[in-house]
Amino acid sequence: MPLPEPLPHDIHVIAIRAQGAGGQNINKVSNAVHLRYDLRSATLPEPVRERLLALSDHRISRDGVIVIKAQTHRSLELNRSEAVERLRAMIHAAAVVPLERRATKPTRASQRRRVEGKVQRGQIKALRGRVSE
Repeated sequence: MPLPEPLPHDIHVIAIRAQGAGGQNINKVSNAVHLRYDLRSATLPEPVRERLLALSDHRISRDGVIVIKAQTHRSLELNRSEAVERLRAMIHAAAVVPLERRATKPTRASQRRRVEGKVQRGQIKALRGRVSE
């Protein structure tokens, strides 16, 4: 199955002014990018959309809109491509179906090794006490 891609007509990019130091140029030029991607109206497979909405990511609003801010580059185009790439990586990560964990019992040997390790640590800690003559 091919990985889902965000379609260009679903992505809304807004140029904003970047934050932080940058001299006089940063006050005049809007080089940072706010990328908005509405999951509710996006053309994504339903399982991928539900996994994205279930994430507890600060970039996803309660309304189901992904907001990505990119401002690391001085170029608007580089910031735009970085924001789209971050969105693409987020969607690809949600496209991977997580394996269901099957509960297993620890083996008797592993239980014995665990207890022996705890006993050994306890003995080491017991030797740390005051020395009595």
